[in-house]
Amino acid sequence: MPNDAQIKLDGKEISYPIITGSEGEKAIDLRKLRADTGYIAYDQGYGNTGSCESAITYLDGDNGILRHRGYPIEQLAEQSDFVETAYLIIYGELPNQKQRLSIGRLLRQNAAIDTQMLRIFEGFPREAPPMGMLTSIVSSMAAYYPHLATNNFEKDLANFDLTAAMAISKIRTIVAGIYRYRHGLPFNYPKDIPFCDNFLHLMFSEPYQEYALIPEVTRALNLILLLHADHEQNCSTSTVRMVGSSGANLFTSLAAGICALSGPLHGGANSAVMQMLQSIHDEGDDGTRFIAAAKSGAKGNRLMGFGHAVYRNYDPRARIIGHACDVVLNKLGKTDPLLDIAKRLEHSALNDEYFLARKLYPNVDFYSGIIMRALGIPTELFTTMFAIGRSPGWIANWKEVASNPKGRIYRPRQVYVGPVKRDYVLIGKRT
Repeated sequence: MPNDAQIKLDGKEISYPIITGSEGEKAIDLRKLRADTGYIAYDQGYGNTGSCESAITYLDGDNGILRHRGYPIEQLAEQSDFVETAYLIIYGELPNQKQRLSIGRLLRQNAAIDTQMLRIFEGFPREAPPMGMLTSIVSSMAAYYPHLATNNFEKDLANFDLTAAMAISKIRTIVAGIYRYRHGLPFNYPKDIPFCDNFLHLMFSEPYQEYALIPEVTRALNLILLLHADHEQNCSTSTVRMVGSSGANLFTSLAAGICALSGPLHGGANSAVMQMLQSIHDEGDDGTRFIAAAKSGAKGNRLMGFGHAVYRNYDPRARIIGHACDVVLNKLGKTDPLLDIAKRLEHSALNDEYFLARKLYPNVDFYSGIIMRALGIPTELFTTMFAIGRSPGWIANWKEVASNPKGRIYRPRQVYVGPVKRDYVLIGKRT
């Protein structure tokens, strides 16, 4: 295997190093390309560009592999929980008993938000988009906790454990607060109970009736958050790294990631799946007509929740969450016609040559919405749930940027295709 790559440009041959990752991925190090040649590498959307070296998550889309810090997602989903997996992603190793107790305590102690922050909620109309509210409120944390958000990496890293725990815990509390506010309900205060149980309490307890915890429901919520905890250099994670590379503090960088997640091509996919299933049901279809129309290319019949920008195989998270969906619905004694439609669509995707040839396998968004719906979480809050789950991955990636002494601000180049130089024309002489 060569140690470098040869590039021929303008009659010159130039060598560039080959970087090999721990799982065998290979990249050509082109950091000096522009300085050496005057050329840049054009890669629209960075789909074939490695923007960083990271030790957090390994994703092999061709073979359906997802590992966090080396641990397969299947093992974490079966044996771990969200908080433990968050610790693994952020700190690089599974916590020992003392560390697990410490992170749990930090999360419980920092679950409440400043009472003045409640005024931010009240400044929004009741029907305000939840992701817009979440972005604004998380961004405000840099103002409410300036001693933890100094925009100085050395100072911010000195308080990293506290800041990271505050971010994860308070984002959860804020999402629950958004739900309560939008429905005209009084805010609940956090309790000294585990992370997911606390979220269900914050969402659904009433002054006259505490939310009755169900172990299977807590497990399902844990699973949803765990399966979203990190996913390599996706749009929102790359955004967190880019903003962080400027020296921005963790809270500001997280708010930027939430902005990126709010787009329908990223965090809105699970909501789109539910809208598709509901539309099929409303039309009196069991999915058969919809599949036929989708295969024919009919407009308005795009199959949501299938295929992935990276996976060219079955999304490993989809297998896990599909099974959990059955367990939760059975435990809650709920039948859901949308689940029946979903299963028919899945069966077609896994057995129909049309879908197999195009590698349109179900992804994690396909089932997560059905579970959240069963838990009583409204569709408009689905993407905010994604944000709670993804916060450990964002935090870990920010930490990699902030801890890199050789880091530099992210600054992509472009190929300019606008007008060439021209002279200014006074307004009276313009045609």
